[in-house]
Amino acid sequence: MRKPASKKRSVATSAAAGDDESARGRLLSAATHLFCKNGINATGIDAIIHEAGTAKTTLYKLFGSKTNLVHAVLESEGRQWREWFIGAIETGGGDAQVKLTRIFPALKSWFGEDRFYGCPFINAVGEHDKDQKQFRAIAMKHKKVVLAHIEKLAGEMGATDPESLAHQLALLIDGAIVAAMVSRNPGVADTAGLAADSLFGPSKAKRPKRTSSAPAQLVAV
Repeated sequence: MRKPASKKRSVATSAAAGDDESARGRLLSAATHLFCKNGINATGIDAIIHEAGTAKTTLYKLFGSKTNLVHAVLESEGRQWREWFIGAIETGGGDAQVKLTRIFPALKSWFGEDRFYGCPFINAVGEHDKDQKQFRAIAMKHKKVVLAHIEKLAGEMGATDPESLAHQLALLIDGAIVAAMVSRNPGVADTAGLAADSLFGPSKAKRPKRTSSAPAQLVAV
């Protein structure tokens, strides 16, 4: 029969777990900042551990490799960004179209932040081999969640083709992000918002009804 673990050993184990969690948070924060600001390839392990105030052995213990750290950063950033984005357009209520019109004012606020460096997913895919599947897969996973929420709102708004409208809005979102990163001008979100507004009316246009006088072969199509 095993002897029960001492209280001292339990406290030590708990403290070690807390230290690891703290170090993990600092490493994720440091890597996120440096990857977004300087690029993934341009950021070495030494820069990350210096920013985080940890040892190199701690980074490898917690993440195993720089590639795993990049994956963890993208997963973490994606989750936080989606929570922020969905919260920004849902907060305040209103109908589905009102919520969709909040997209670009929310992006404008993000573009104006000191630490806005563009989309981590666009940046990661852009600076790596275009046949690199891992980063692309993480980016597409993120995009599908965002698209699904926009498509849901488009359907509630009464769009005749919610999926198509969601993809059009997503293209405007991506374009605005890249334009803001290059120009450092948050106002590009206003231009993208005007383009989005022009989509809402036509997207709800009713399909023309076929008249009974139409030739039989056309009615059957």
